[in-house]
Parts: sequence; structure tokens; C-alpha cells
Amino acid sequence: MASIFTRIINGEIPCYKIAEDENYFAFLDISPLAKGHTLVVPKQETDYIFDLDNETLSGMMLFAKRVACAIDKAVACKRVGVAVIGLEVPHAHIHLIPLRSDTINFSSPKLTLPKEELAEIANAIAAALED
Repeated sequence: MASIFTRIINGEIPCYKIAEDENYFAFLDISPLAKGHTLVVPKQETDYIFDLDNETLSGMMLFAKRVACAIDKAVACKRVGVAVIGLEVPHAHIHLIPLRSDTINFSSPKLTLPKEELAEIANAIAAALED
């Protein structure tokens, strides 16, 4: 059965898309730690990030870098943090999290944002990619 991320990539589940190319997909986390918390995934469904071949892994990091730079332009933060946990969904993914402090704490309460605000944030980050 396809992972939830594959179903998002295929358009079966709606998302707040940030960016996409032939190999990678970026979208907002709907239970974010901070406004602008984005997930970057390869379109190739692989459970563990370090099972990706070197070309896919390096391409994913370069794609994530572009997205992180756009987040930094669009969302007020000190910088964008990067985390790979990989246990929540069996599909390799990178968390890009706008930081206002020096830490990323996944046990912190998640934000609940209205759909309109999520859409605004996604549009602002996507627009910053084009700058």
C-alpha cells in the first residue's frame, strides 16, 4: 500500500504544496512545530533515508536547500533547521523548520493553523522560490 506521502504526491490527498520537480516534492506539515514547517520527500517511495541511492539523496538535499532558502525569505525566523527522524511515515523525508530559538523539539505542542493561513504560508514560500 502506498505511503501517505506517495498519496499526497499523486494528488489523492490534498496538501499545501511548496515545490515539485521530477524527483522531489515539498509541502507544509499540517501539524507544524512552527509556521512554515515543511516536509521534503523523494517521489521514489523508500522507507529509510539512508537506503536512497547517493544520487537521489544528494539531489534531495539540494532540493531541500532551495526550499529552505525560500522559507527563510518568507517566514520570520533566525534560520531554518533540518531534521531527519523517519519513524512517523515509512517514506524518507526531511523536516525544514523555521527556528526562533536554538532547538527543535518534536515533543513540543504542534500548532493548529486555519486552512487559509496554511495556504498563505505555502503561497509565500512558493513565491520566494521564484525570486
